[in-house]
Amino acid sequence: MKILFVSGELIAGNLAYEMKKEGHDVKLYIGDKERLDCFDNMVNKTNNWQEELEWVGKDGLIVFDDIGYGKVQDELGTNGYTVFGGCEEGDKLEMDREYAQKIFSEYGMDVEKSKDFTDYDEAIDYIKNHKCAWVLKQNTHASSLAYIGMMKNGEDIISIINNYKKYNKSDAVRKISLQKKVNGVEVAIARYFNGKDWTSPVFVSFEHKPFFDKDIGPLTAEMGTLGWYDEDEKNKLFTETLFKIKPYLEKINYRGYVDINSIINKDRLIPLEATMRFGEPTNHLQNEIHLSHWADLLYASAKGEKYILNHKNGYSVVVCIVIPPFPYRMNTDNYLKDVEILFKDKLTEEEWKMINFEEVKFDNETKNYRVAGHEGYILYITGTGDTVESARKKAYHLIKKIVLPKMMYRTDIGLKFIKRDRRLLEKWGWIKK
Repeated sequence: MKILFVSGELIAGNLAYEMKKEGHDVKLYIGDKERLDCFDNMVNKTNNWQEELEWVGKDGLIVFDDIGYGKVQDELGTNGYTVFGGCEEGDKLEMDREYAQKIFSEYGMDVEKSKDFTDYDEAIDYIKNHKCAWVLKQNTHASSLAYIGMMKNGEDIISIINNYKKYNKSDAVRKISLQKKVNGVEVAIARYFNGKDWTSPVFVSFEHKPFFDKDIGPLTAEMGTLGWYDEDEKNKLFTETLFKIKPYLEKINYRGYVDINSIINKDRLIPLEATMRFGEPTNHLQNEIHLSHWADLLYASAKGEKYILNHKNGYSVVVCIVIPPFPYRMNTDNYLKDVEILFKDKLTEEEWKMINFEEVKFDNETKNYRVAGHEGYILYITGTGDTVESARKKAYHLIKKIVLPKMMYRTDIGLKFIKRDRRLLEKWGWIKK
């Protein structure tokens, strides 16, 4: 099958490489101009995806891995193309957090106070008049401004906004979101949807966004994830989230991956946000778990067809391997660009399957992988086992074999679930013992 993969900034670019390995004819478009060298010599690429529409045809598959293309996706679907990835209304649900809370409420979910702003001074006045701890986010999937407040009067959030207003004038019209901070366990519930019904089991995951172990440091897009598939349609986490908005997904003819991230405590499940696209590194984690071919799942979802996903049982973890300038973009030359990624020992076939790529290219002369791109997200290392402990052991055992100058990663992915989150969720009745 011909597959045209359109990626804004390589959220799931590795899937283009995976579908090529499945035997499909794939072309990858990368929207981020500073990442055009990623996946060189690994998958065929194009600089203009629109010019490839005749090539992919209406019998092929077009995959979008990011928001922002919703209106175009709707038009392509109307014109008879098979499109996976979202729609204009889906984009709005992710980009407009206040709107998302409105939809959640309309469909019976338990929402918490949330408000969006384009005027920073108005946001500051709002905090002064509504004193509490707030969570600050941008209405994109960027994380440079994201901050979880610690002060009960919101004083630290005000400080962040004032500083951002002073030094980021180019972002003066970018919408920011304030959401009342709620303590509990953060859990994401996700599934693939075909416009009418689910094409995968329930996927339960626990993100690790702070840069350092024990949730210390700045928030990143992600440093690693623990997750698993649950076949139980009566799963309480699912019935209180995605199950409730299924009529909405049908109404907007959504054909893609949908994720609701929530905070859970003894009495409440509070939806924080919707992710209407592939998750990162969730898709790399699922690449470890899926036994079915990616192209079959995405094609069935895009065509509105029934699908049964074959997957590994047990728990899986994924660990992000990063290098400077991560976690911040800097206007300097990337002195690690083109550095070789080496391995202390010869890897087994199974270990190679546990390695997923982002800012990487292949050198045909040396037969080695090298650093590409400009942000510092390089590799995603996965592991699966009957227990969280065994999944962690597999992933970190492989990481010890990787040699990449100045590489950084968290060593505690999944540990908070082992030490705290599982016990609390079981005690509160959200997951079974």
